Amino acid sequence: MRVLVIGSGAREHALVLGLSRDPKVTALACAPGNAGIAAVAEQYGVEVSDPAEVTALAGKWQADLVVIGPEVPLVAGVADAVRAAGIACFGPSAEAARIEGSKAFAKDVMAAAGVPTAHSEIVDNPARLDAALQRFGPTYVVKDDGLAAGKGVVVTQDLAAARSHAMTLLDGGHPVLLESFLSGPEVSLFCLVDGQTVVPLLPAQDFKRVGDGDSGPNTGGMGAYTPLPWAGDDLVATIVDKAVQPVVDELAKRGVPFSGLLYAGLAITPTGPQVIEFNCRFGDPETQAVLALLRSPLGELLNAAATGTLAGQPPLDWAEGSAVTVVVAAEGYPGRPRTGDVIAGSEAEGVLHAGTRRRDDGAVVSSGGRVLSVVGIGDDLDAARQDAYRRIENLHLAGSHHRTDIALRAARGEVAVPAS
Repeated sequence: MRVLVIGSGAREHALVLGLSRDPKVTALACAPGNAGIAAVAEQYGVEVSDPAEVTALAGKWQADLVVIGPEVPLVAGVADAVRAAGIACFGPSAEAARIEGSKAFAKDVMAAAGVPTAHSEIVDNPARLDAALQRFGPTYVVKDDGLAAGKGVVVTQDLAAARSHAMTLLDGGHPVLLESFLSGPEVSLFCLVDGQTVVPLLPAQDFKRVGDGDSGPNTGGMGAYTPLPWAGDDLVATIVDKAVQPVVDELAKRGVPFSGLLYAGLAITPTGPQVIEFNCRFGDPETQAVLALLRSPLGELLNAAATGTLAGQPPLDWAEGSAVTVVVAAEGYPGRPRTGDVIAGSEAEGVLHAGTRRRDDGAVVSSGGRVLSVVGIGDDLDAARQDAYRRIENLHLAGSHHRTDIALRAARGEVAVPAS
């Protein structure tokens, strides 16, 4: 099976590494890729959000399966174009990808499906903003209704800060979603879906704030760990039963079946799991940790989801132990990052590339905000943390920063499901 992966981040690096371990994957390419992916797969330049360009590359390269990593090409209809050309594609249609591309659409689907989620309200007119804010908070949750790469959300007890963020979005022509705040630890659950069948992966928890102790602004994610030692054995089954399967069934009922990776982000509240959001693709940085423990053949699984045959797959096989991902970010991130700095030690095992490129002289340099994802594996979270941070000690990127507390509270037993 010839597999073409679309994307250029650490998520795609993790996917490529996972696919390379599948004996049925005979050829592997990534477009556009990055400096780390180049060691594992052929690379091709492509505009990922251009359906015609991606489809032409898939045809020319004779791909048997196209795996789309980021949300932007999915919302743009790249998967539709690839399938229309007769090539199997892992990723939802543009219509189904609206589950991430429009939070208003997602809320409507959840309401129809009876999925527990936060109370919300869409505001598209500044004149109605102040009255709407009075109906929420504190704590205030203000979101961009569209795609925002994980950075369009402000969670604050400061009314002025909430209003400022909302006005910035409205002034830019973006509708604002106000939500009630959901308390409790957060969970990311990835589910393979073929339009009907749902196969959950290991649950993970990510860290969105830039600084230790969940301080500073939201980012695209600064780290993650899996599995969750504090979660009950029935948590995944409950989430699938109460949230994921009802949404999959509702989308099918609407004539827009979801095929690909459906990502449920939830808060585990005193009354049970409630959905914060759905995404239409693998999450970053959770994917790096989750796939590090997967032993089932990844190519076969993604192809089964793309071809409607997930129900015939055997139960997933997972390695024992834990995995921890720590993101190494460039100076200035999540604001304007400094780029072009040489990275030392980036080609070591367990180091996944995101914002990197190889310079003409052969040096690997930074080219984005989240530069590397470092993955540690161990018998438990303590061991996995030690492995990840040991690997970081061997890296050097001038001005870079990373959180030092990824999975620390969970390893100490300080995370718990709140009592009802």
